[in-house]
Amino acid sequence: MGRETVLKAIKDAENKAKETISDAESKAAEIITKARLSATEIIQSGRSDSESSSQGMISEARGVAEKEAKKVSKDGDSSIESIHKGSDGNREKAVKIVLDAFRSN
Repeated sequence: MGRETVLKAIKDAENKAKETISDAESKAAEIITKARLSATEIIQSGRSDSESSSQGMISEARGVAEKEAKKVSKDGDSSIESIHKGSDGNREKAVKIVLDAFRSN
């Protein structure tokens, strides 16, 4: 084996090593790109699931609050009605007492 043959073999080995390194870097970049894309998809899916779950909870809470508000409103209406009914008889008595007080003076 001559010197030129050895130098050519070294040069060929260096070129193959450069190609191997280039291929490895290319594959590494591709793997990183796929991983980033996958991570982005996972994050978006998580956000979507979280938002959907939050909307469900908000809707459920709104329904419970509306039921409670209707109940409180109904109880308030009943109280108002009972006050009005109770005051009807007292109003006549109060008017009579006031008129009697004016007449006696």
